[in-house]
Amino acid sequence: MRNTVPLPLFSFIPIFFIFFSETLALNPKCEIQDHGSTLQVFHIFSPCSPFKPSKPLSWEQTVLDQQAKDQARVQYLSSLAVARKSIVPIASGRQIIQSPTYIVRAKIGSPPQTLLLAMDTSNDAAWIPCAGCVGCPSSTFFDPAKSTSFKKLSCADSQCKQVPNPTCDGSACVFNLTYGGSTIAANLVQDTVTLATDPVPGYTLGCIQKATGNSVPPQGLLGLGRGPLSWLSQTQNLYQSTFSYCLPSFKSPNFSGSLRLGPVAQPIRIKFTPLLKNPRRPSLYYVNLEGIRVGRKIVDIPPAALAFNTATGAGTIFDSGTVFTRLVEPAYIAVRDEFRNRVGKNLTVTSLGGFDTCYTVPIVAPAITFIFSGMNVTLPQDNILIHSTAGSTTCLAMAAAPTNVNSVLNVIANMQQQNHRILYDVPNSRLGVARELCTS
Repeated sequence: MRNTVPLPLFSFIPIFFIFFSETLALNPKCEIQDHGSTLQVFHIFSPCSPFKPSKPLSWEQTVLDQQAKDQARVQYLSSLAVARKSIVPIASGRQIIQSPTYIVRAKIGSPPQTLLLAMDTSNDAAWIPCAGCVGCPSSTFFDPAKSTSFKKLSCADSQCKQVPNPTCDGSACVFNLTYGGSTIAANLVQDTVTLATDPVPGYTLGCIQKATGNSVPPQGLLGLGRGPLSWLSQTQNLYQSTFSYCLPSFKSPNFSGSLRLGPVAQPIRIKFTPLLKNPRRPSLYYVNLEGIRVGRKIVDIPPAALAFNTATGAGTIFDSGTVFTRLVEPAYIAVRDEFRNRVGKNLTVTSLGGFDTCYTVPIVAPAITFIFSGMNVTLPQDNILIHSTAGSTTCLAMAAAPTNVNSVLNVIANMQQQNHRILYDVPNSRLGVARELCTS
């Protein structure tokens, strides 16, 4: 890793609250030009990323912090699943993403200003910190005064009805929301947004003017959900509501993968499962998880734990912002118990935070296969285990979903997606998965 970024002693990819560096520019050595409709995806701990901890945390503390953040993320997703509005507002509700997991470069305005945006497949809108923002934890802002294509939207514009708590500042549409432990006030605006080499004029996004608290990520957010204010909806004519990504693992030299926009150059040899629609929450990418195999055994899971239910929001989703897969408690217990059985009944099992299946001796883990309608996805050990490089602890990198929510979701998270090409083909209502070494 060439000591470019000081890393804590762990060998998996977590999210935790970090103190950000003074600049949001990427390392000049990493300025590989995006091409066509494909752009680089960076992990926050990539040597190419400007985000780094002010001081490394211990492996154990990192895991515990990540557990808390993931728990809050899954609770947020569960609240989305049962929300009664049919439109996902911009970063609404109790969203908690204290720092990004995977980031991409975006050019905004005319002439373009470069910002880094966190990818989020479970939210719709893009939003960015704007010049003059009071309380934004960023040293890089978008300056509307320097963009000739910038435009504020009015209260009369239809998009104003799609944001939380809209009010009028004169005729301009403004809105307020809570974000983790923060509150945000933003203008609803339009400007040209370019990902890779394709400019999209008149893109609707939030321009943050005021933030309080410490939960606002400094770089902004790119919503890759499938609701009306998402990238997919606003670029439908250009990209036909299709995209894929390949998320890099910690073994990737620069922690960098790719985001590919549109149907061109997507993999041909790929297996698909149907996307399911929840009218109450159209942004989330639901799929039909039919079973789970540990080693050669399909474990016994109550059908209700995997069933898709539009009334309650229950089911299984793919999500780019959760790090470790969460399974409804009966499903997780079945997987965990068979995993322990196959690793060795006589081995002592320990716990670490929310991970309850850890070992302090070397183990050989069985493969875990997610059985979806129409495709199976078998995870290698790199997608199943987390290892301490400071000691000898190894844990199963999955956990039970929180039970203190109205709707419990199974969440296929980004560690289990790493080194796979995940293809979201919304026009054909399907999601594809293919193995791929995610380096760029």
